[in-house]
Amino acid sequence: MLDKQTYKFSVAPMMDWTDRHCRAFHRVLSKRVLLWTEMVTADAVIHGDRKRLIGFWEQEHPVVLQLGGNEPDKMAEAARVAEAFGYDEVNINCGCPSDRVQSGAFGACLMREPETVAACVAAMKAAVSIPVTVKCRIAIDEDPPRETLFGFVDQVADAGCEVFTVHARKAWLKGLSPKENREIPPLDYDLVAELKQARPDLAIILNGGIKTLAECRAHLATFDGVMLGRAAYQTPALLGAVDHDLFGSIEAPIDPLDAVARYRTYIAARLEEGVRLSSITRHMLGLFNGQPGARLWRRTLSEKGPKPGAGLDVLDEALEAVALRTVAC
Repeated sequence: MLDKQTYKFSVAPMMDWTDRHCRAFHRVLSKRVLLWTEMVTADAVIHGDRKRLIGFWEQEHPVVLQLGGNEPDKMAEAARVAEAFGYDEVNINCGCPSDRVQSGAFGACLMREPETVAACVAAMKAAVSIPVTVKCRIAIDEDPPRETLFGFVDQVADAGCEVFTVHARKAWLKGLSPKENREIPPLDYDLVAELKQARPDLAIILNGGIKTLAECRAHLATFDGVMLGRAAYQTPALLGAVDHDLFGSIEAPIDPLDAVARYRTYIAARLEEGVRLSSITRHMLGLFNGQPGARLWRRTLSEKGPKPGAGLDVLDEALEAVALRTVAC
């Protein structure tokens, strides 16, 4: 297990969002948050373009590779690849309810197959020295939440998993989209708190519906860590205060303007490699949310960033719009 302090605050794995450019930006905002990749299937890791799929910036550490799959041998091989690439941890996705994941019989489907997850954990732990962890829901469909969650965790923990990130909602595999599954099923923080009380030997990280650092502080009185997804992505300035407010850093929170300045070197390097500006800056659109000039910042990056040849001049134009509005106010 990584040091429990590492798990205090995580940014959730989010498809199409937490790519390497996003993670590089989030690391500029916080030295301490635990970053996660998008989910990658074990087959893709084994047979695909590994550098493109799971390559990452050295300064992203600590960073977790989340894997999708249900075959112990393949999951173990993918975990070996992850360790060789330098990942700090590998995680098994047992919570995603998308049709694509269901068709592959992994993700949230695995809440009904704790023996399969346990076999994957055992095989992966035998193959690597980095932590092997699990992210799950409390149950799926009509299954009873307490019986499902406690039974799942007990069986998987017996195979050697010490860290569980629990999205405190059911996943409905039929009738709800992935987006609706993040919003409609009711949250049950109390049930996850009961799990932590029953299994103090395990690190239990709470995920689902957490939006502010004040809420994080309240939950950290009960849980070993919190995980934020959309709130961290859509309002990234929140991450700039995590080290100071939650980890006790003596450094002041990172100001959004300072974050852009620190990220500029990374942007310039990626542009030299031929990466489109919009592929990088799309993760920054919410940086100035709630501040003067935020709309002009978003509009400039959204409209001019995707154009062929767009470069740092577009970033500077967007930044000037924010700076001028801030001064004017």
